Amino acid sequence: MRLDIDLPSGGPAAIAGQPIVEVLAAGFGRAHVSQRSVRTAIGHGMRLLGRSESSDGSWHEQHIDQRDEASGLRSRTTVRTTGDTTAWQVRTTVTNDGAEPILLLSVTSLALGLPPVDGLDLVSGDGEWLGEGRWTRRALRDGLVPDLNLPMHGQDGRGRVARVGTGTWSTGTHQPSGALADRAGGGAWLWQIEHNGPWRWEVGERLGGAYLALLGPTDLDHQWQQRLEPGESFTTVPVSVAYSPDGFDQAVAAMTAHRRALRRPHPDRDALPVVFNDYMNTLMGDPTTAKLLPLIDAAADAGAEVFCVDAGWYDNDAAWWDSVGEWQPSQTRFPRGLEEVIARIRQRGLVAGLWLEPEVIGVRSPMQDKLPPAAFLQRGGVRLVEHGRYHLDLRHPAAVAHLDEVVDRLVEQLGVGYFKLDYNIDPGTGTDLDADSPGAGLLGHNRAHLDWLDRVLDRHPGLILENCASGGMRADYALLARLQLQSTSDQQDWRHYPPIAASAPLSILPEQAASWAYPQPEMTAEEAAFTLVTGLAGRLYLSGRLDGMTPAQHQHVLDAVETYRDIRHDLARAVPSWPHGLPGWDDTWLSLALRSAGADTYLAVWRRGGDATSTLRLDHLRGRPIAVDVLFPRHLPAWTHSWDAAAGTLTLTATGGASHAARLFRITPTEGSR
Repeated sequence: MRLDIDLPSGGPAAIAGQPIVEVLAAGFGRAHVSQRSVRTAIGHGMRLLGRSESSDGSWHEQHIDQRDEASGLRSRTTVRTTGDTTAWQVRTTVTNDGAEPILLLSVTSLALGLPPVDGLDLVSGDGEWLGEGRWTRRALRDGLVPDLNLPMHGQDGRGRVARVGTGTWSTGTHQPSGALADRAGGGAWLWQIEHNGPWRWEVGERLGGAYLALLGPTDLDHQWQQRLEPGESFTTVPVSVAYSPDGFDQAVAAMTAHRRALRRPHPDRDALPVVFNDYMNTLMGDPTTAKLLPLIDAAADAGAEVFCVDAGWYDNDAAWWDSVGEWQPSQTRFPRGLEEVIARIRQRGLVAGLWLEPEVIGVRSPMQDKLPPAAFLQRGGVRLVEHGRYHLDLRHPAAVAHLDEVVDRLVEQLGVGYFKLDYNIDPGTGTDLDADSPGAGLLGHNRAHLDWLDRVLDRHPGLILENCASGGMRADYALLARLQLQSTSDQQDWRHYPPIAASAPLSILPEQAASWAYPQPEMTAEEAAFTLVTGLAGRLYLSGRLDGMTPAQHQHVLDAVETYRDIRHDLARAVPSWPHGLPGWDDTWLSLALRSAGADTYLAVWRRGGDATSTLRLDHLRGRPIAVDVLFPRHLPAWTHSWDAAAGTLTLTATGGASHAARLFRITPTEGSR
């Protein structure tokens, strides 16, 4: 499909009267005073030059060309879509066609005009370490955008609801995605900013209705300035927008299909192997040969297909945090070498994995003196330090050469087939070395980081790369279009993990959303099942002291793994919905429905205290008879259920007496249903 863009004769390219390109530049400013990213003088002055179409593989591209006479700035907005999905990827390139330099302060990737504010709900997500993906839905008129009677004043408003991501933890505070849902008209718009660095999105009211602006770094928020000499160009970060006239869930479905189209081809997309990682609530960064060998055997016996040795494998003592960066295996932890551990992993038929934090160099690392100062992010000639680490600047060839040597050595000499790429510091605003501003330096590094990842996968096309940043602090689709799976959190409390896992498919594909399942020998059967259902709600990511379990406990883990293997190919085509509504951090009942491309719906449900009975909505099955089967756990008391087909509601009652319990169901329309 094509994005429906109204192009008034002689006027700016606009959607519902809002120019699709807004540019703030020194010497031009805004046409209407505010701290909004819209109503800029250059945006107001843009006039249509023409439009054209092209193709890029399976992608259809529409190009809208404009020019502002006063500044001499020309823009090209490229709208890309593929297949039948009602979602579009958009970016804008601005070129200085004038005779004088222009200092850019912000450029929208896309700005949209939307319906009146009165009927709109804003869906937005907040997060932090251990508490990722906390989403809320709230009417814009509910204290966010007051009714100011703008028609009486004859002017646009000046306020806005803005969410900003700073530094390099792109999802560390707020989500670079969100949605507006029209309660009256039923339509919904869902967006994401696809950048592994700073970003801004904002919503506000103007005379003609609401507006949405999507941007990468800006001067206002991120100290970003970009000087364009005559003839030079700048291209914004890509963003995507999905629309459905049928409401929020269908907009999520459209964006889910779009995210799948954005991803690079990789064997993991079909295989979706079970990953066992030795870290969470298990070895906790203290691996040794003696600890790993029995754990490898237990993981293989449980059906794991990848075994990842997490942090600590390079450490000869306990103080490794500020000495990382050389990435040579420890000789004290592995007396016969790490090769012995890797060999055992491969002998058991598993892919061998290692934890790696490539972008940092510890202040005590030998590498901090071996690389030139220009290979690090810096300000005023001083290398930036954050929590005992320097940060590499991947614009510099020495930094890239170092990381290439590390990856190629570990893959080619040790036989590593999986890397957990972690990222545990945020360097802040950026670097002013060889840049017009710190924000511009950081943007250059962000883009160089993506280029480096592309080249790694080009050299090693079967290598599986997990994206992690203290859990889910950098879970954006600049990275997830390239990398195969995403760690959703570092949350160690199995009782707190369900809202993270349940909400993850709002911003991460189900088959990429790797939520930890860490059953332990000391857990009750219900507690172990609870954490395993959390893992089964997406990409199963297993840990726990499997080597200390009884045969019965081990069998329960194997049952969960076999359940995942049975459904994983459906997960790779499923679309999510939330039968209890958006998951709340303190909700006693939570659920996630994953509707497969066939008839089945997989329903993960968690109870965390409170009433033993709860009712949830399955609107897509309304009016149809259904069969409800428990997929996991089968060895624990079955919950009772009743189905009201006319209302589309399923009532569940947890049995067995445990205050915390979870089940994974398969729901199938029965024969004769329409």
